[in-house]
Amino acid sequence: MQRRRSSTRGFKRTATLLNDQIRHAGESRGFAVSRLLTHWAEIVGQDIAEIARPIKVGYAKGGFGATLTVLTTGPQAPMLEMQKERLRDKVNAVYGYNAISRIRITQTAPTGFADGQASFEHKPRHKPTRIDPNVAAQADKAACDIHDQDLRAALERLGRNVLSKTKS
Repeated sequence: MQRRRSSTRGFKRTATLLNDQIRHAGESRGFAVSRLLTHWAEIVGQDIAEIARPIKVGYAKGGFGATLTVLTTGPQAPMLEMQKERLRDKVNAVYGYNAISRIRITQTAPTGFADGQASFEHKPRHKPTRIDPNVAAQADKAACDIHDQDLRAALERLGRNVLSKTKS
């Protein structure tokens, strides 16, 4: 009988390597389902994920219903307060039952100020780049015969982008 050869050649998926660490870190903060942490934006929607993130799930002494603590910034707290029920429904859909009975909104993390300084932005930040004046002049020259101003401006921007990519 021939032994099956591994198709991974000794490599493992990152998710399988980090699974135990993520589960342990999540359970230490009360997250029985780590998917709530790892897929927060997909669960609650991009609009809520941009202004809040889950911090802790705390269980009462009787064990009936948990409290989800959500971190947000000061100006966003009233907006999140109005959406608490919708947020609770979405989170409970992940658990499959009414695991979360309350949602507590905080503007500082319960473990200290270091967690409270986290950024909620999920969009990559683009730094404006300086364009070589020769590239800009070449793009402007290529679009100078166009009479429509909007079209000419769009072609100049396109030309600058294309020429600056090919030069680097």
